[in-house]
Amino acid sequence: MQRSRLTTNVTVYVCIVILLLVSIAIDDVEARRGRARGRTKSRMQIGLPITGKYRDPESDQYYNNNNGAKITLASHFDYEYVLGHKIAFLCVARGTPRPTITWFKDGVEIFSHLYLHVHEWYIGKDKVKSKIEIDPATQMDAGVYECTADNMYSIDRRSFKTDFSIAFD
Repeated sequence: MQRSRLTTNVTVYVCIVILLLVSIAIDDVEARRGRARGRTKSRMQIGLPITGKYRDPESDQYYNNNNGAKITLASHFDYEYVLGHKIAFLCVARGTPRPTITWFKDGVEIFSHLYLHVHEWYIGKDKVKSKIEIDPATQMDAGVYECTADNMYSIDRRSFKTDFSIAFD
């Protein structure tokens, strides 16, 4: 009789400990989710510290320079294209001196070829507009594209994620 009561008590204690451990694990996951949502995309995209302030004045002056390259207009982040149709991404940047725009796909610089064209227009003395067009789009064109604007004062970048869909007529 005493042995069965001891076994029952041990079983109850083990169940309580397991429930406590599961509860702690769930709270930890929910806490991490809450912190991730608190960060804004704009700060993450341009690489600002979470506080928005830099440790030293030189970094602050470099990254917040009024003449630095700034992307003022860019395509939407998430883009779904139809196979065989045209894909186009736009990037407009401003800065003094006028920034140069470089395009990347999955981290590798891309250049014009038979099916991909890069167009660039200078607007005024401090603005540049760049557009890439891929026609016709294939499965291999899916990925992450990035537009980088840079001049002697700063660098700014925007990313565009693409995936394809199949259109049924």
